[in-house]
Amino acid sequence: MGGYNADLRLLRCGHCGRKLHVAYSGSNGNTGRYQCRGAHINHGTERCIGFGSLRVDQAVGVETLERLQPLGIEAALRAIEAQAVQVGEKRRQIELALEQARYEAAHAQRQYDAVDPANRLVAAELERRWNAALAIVHQREGELDTLDRLKPERLDDEERRAMLAMRADLVQAWRHPNATAVTRKRIIRAVLREIVVRVEKDEIRLALHWQGGDHTQLAVRKNRTGLHRWGAAPDIDDLICSRARQLPDRAIASLLNRLGKTTGRQNGWTQSRVCTFRNHRGIAVYQEGERAARGEYTLQEAAERLGMHPMTVLRMIRAGHLPATQYCKGTPWVIRQCDLERPDVQRCAKSTQRPISTVPGQLALAFSTT
Repeated sequence: MGGYNADLRLLRCGHCGRKLHVAYSGSNGNTGRYQCRGAHINHGTERCIGFGSLRVDQAVGVETLERLQPLGIEAALRAIEAQAVQVGEKRRQIELALEQARYEAAHAQRQYDAVDPANRLVAAELERRWNAALAIVHQREGELDTLDRLKPERLDDEERRAMLAMRADLVQAWRHPNATAVTRKRIIRAVLREIVVRVEKDEIRLALHWQGGDHTQLAVRKNRTGLHRWGAAPDIDDLICSRARQLPDRAIASLLNRLGKTTGRQNGWTQSRVCTFRNHRGIAVYQEGERAARGEYTLQEAAERLGMHPMTVLRMIRAGHLPATQYCKGTPWVIRQCDLERPDVQRCAKSTQRPISTVPGQLALAFSTT
């Protein structure tokens, strides 16, 4: 899909107002990059903005298909009908104004006809009033003719059905395996008039100007320097970096999969993929005993030190009696040794301890502690 927006000259720089250019690269020559080169070509100065086409084209394509949803078509039909009603109301107002103007013109004419021609000053004033009234009549008649000429015609049932069916045809044409950039250009041209683009920090902000005068805003994340489209989501970097100080690679992979996180190519995480990710970013591997050396414990370890059930410790954390941190929901709790040894925590732990049942065969219930 790369580059269909710029080929249509739809994209305009929101910084300098010039049209954007597109350049292609990649093994197949189908990877586009948008650039504002007007200032560079004309004055030899730096380019305003530049960004890859892939995410922008995808975002515009999704927004276009959203516009073609059945509800969107129905909203457009309702807008057409509402516009027709507004035009009808406006026409009625002009008709009333025209009727009043004609009455005043007729009244001015009767006054002019009744005046003594010898009284030239009065006759001239009445003639001026008559001419002014006639000018207003001609103005109102012109407004009525213009409104009748430009008013939208009401859609009949067949036209409504055709518009609703058009959405399915366009979406099918867009998603067809054999659809080319030319096909998508035609669809884009039918609904979009212009796209104004600004680059602000790590975001590409798009103002989409649709045919008919409507406007919508889009924000697309811009790749940071050194990253590519197959890179993992930004939160993965922070998540692995923080968990590498708490968990080995295998446990991190399991955690990422439980959280529904995927790699840049939408694959699940494995120990080797976590290892590769760490090595690429220079993140040190977790060493056995590293947490204990820092005086940090998991929920299970803290429960063992306090002689309590993990669920009871979790209730203490949620009640605010025991300080603990959690990177995000689903990740392990981190409890510091100095907090476990606090007198108030020890008193709270003793007051909440319950004797373990000695009834043979009674099993303990397992609770989730994340």
